[in-house]
Amino acid sequence: MNYALGLGLAATLAGTIATAEVVKPTDVVYVEGAVETSLSGTAGDPQNGAEIMNKGAGNCIACHQVDALSHLPFHGEIGPPLNGVADRWSEAELRGIVANAKVMFEDSMMPSFYRTEGFTRLGDAYTGKAHGDAEVQPLLAAQEVEDVVAYLMTLKEE
Repeated sequence: MNYALGLGLAATLAGTIATAEVVKPTDVVYVEGAVETSLSGTAGDPQNGAEIMNKGAGNCIACHQVDALSHLPFHGEIGPPLNGVADRWSEAELRGIVANAKVMFEDSMMPSFYRTEGFTRLGDAYTGKAHGDAEVQPLLAAQEVEDVVAYLMTLKEE
């Protein structure tokens, strides 16, 4: 009987951990541009965040210089350097900026990485055609935003 109870408790705990509540892009709460609550309910992985900074939908270094990633080519100069960013912004502020920088900085050129509505002209990938009826997906998933924020939190002044 105790064995069965233990298995049931373990399964319940595993189910609770595995079903962390993901905040939908339309449900994100911004307070002066900051987002206090994790979007995925799971801690970010800084190593994966560094990977996202370099490629795919993230590609942060296309616009920002990051000395810690100096081994990668082609750092951009249109966004501010991210060196020491964790000393300038809180985790909540960084989460808000990555999710949708336009909330904090109205005229920002930075893409909204965790947004699915309110676009002026939404295209269908790179086809040159208007977006179809499919549900719009954010550029980064909730966990990817958390991973990027976790990486950014490692970038402190030396």
